Amino acid sequence: MLEVAFITDAPRVAGSEVWLRETLPLLPALGVKPTVYLAAHPKLKPFSNQLGRAGITTVLYRSLKELSSETEGYPIRVLQSWFPKTYAILLSTLRFPLAVYIHDQLEYHYPLGLTHLFRWIYGFTKAKYLHRATCLFVGTYWASSYLQRHFGLRAHVVPVGVDPNHFKPPTEEQRHQLRHTYRLERFTLITPARFTLEKNQISIAFVAKLVPEAEFLLVGEGNLARVIQTLSRALRVNNVRFLKPRLDVSELYRASDAVLFPTLGDNPGLVILEGMASGLPVITSPFPPQKEVLSPSEGLLVPPTPRALAKVVRWLQDHPTELKIMGQKGRERILRERTNAHSAQALVEALHQCLNRR
Repeated sequence: MLEVAFITDAPRVAGSEVWLRETLPLLPALGVKPTVYLAAHPKLKPFSNQLGRAGITTVLYRSLKELSSETEGYPIRVLQSWFPKTYAILLSTLRFPLAVYIHDQLEYHYPLGLTHLFRWIYGFTKAKYLHRATCLFVGTYWASSYLQRHFGLRAHVVPVGVDPNHFKPPTEEQRHQLRHTYRLERFTLITPARFTLEKNQISIAFVAKLVPEAEFLLVGEGNLARVIQTLSRALRVNNVRFLKPRLDVSELYRASDAVLFPTLGDNPGLVILEGMASGLPVITSPFPPQKEVLSPSEGLLVPPTPRALAKVVRWLQDHPTELKIMGQKGRERILRERTNAHSAQALVEALHQCLNRR
């Protein structure tokens, strides 16, 4: 059994931690015993408990400097980092072989040249340290190409997947009951994501104004939540419902008609994959990473502007047959390419390749 230390500096649970939670329990059956090292943040206590219930050992640390000695005995370490400081410290002090799984947003499609500014900042704050790692893992082929093209970094693709047994389409009876439970009477679009600029929920307030006959569920938290709520009130829209993070998101997918994810970032994100697994068509941005996981057969790739988004929302409303077919094809693609079992198998193969590079 190959023992692996997985290290994260996350202050809270986000997509990278969800990936750990969903993927690591599958590793022992593939010959890998994972141990997760978590920063001692109170917000991570429920996450640590979830890992424990899934049979994964967690170790809490209070300082990055502890990790060099704490993880020395493992044949290999895998680092997931939110902060440049973590790269700077741990890529200099941790024992090798050392892999880094990069969950970072690598590119933002902001106007006024800000995309290029962010790329420069990423290169200066993070990419310059990544050359020190034995191996790099990324979730998309686009990310692998991007790192090679702009920073001369080679990365192995370990696709992020989802649990198709947790995210799955409802029966007609289940859907009817869920819509009654959540009081959904109109065509419903769901956007479960943290409220940030790159997630672009601001545009959804304007879409709601343009399509008053639809209902928009925004699930999440973040600094921009109040801004978007204030904007919605200013626009006098009454068809946007704001919901806090919750444990029944899979049921909300099953009660909805489509996923709306007008992101300005490169990461295709779990939102798209979860929606596809749930049998929903996905409306998202036409950037390379999104195109990698979603084709026009499974959703709608449109510019993330209110008018363009409103147009495709109306189209889906008027084409229920096509909506259903897209959802079915999306589900089929997830089962074929993007389950967490696929991710676990790819990770194990990447770990062994990394060990061979010592």
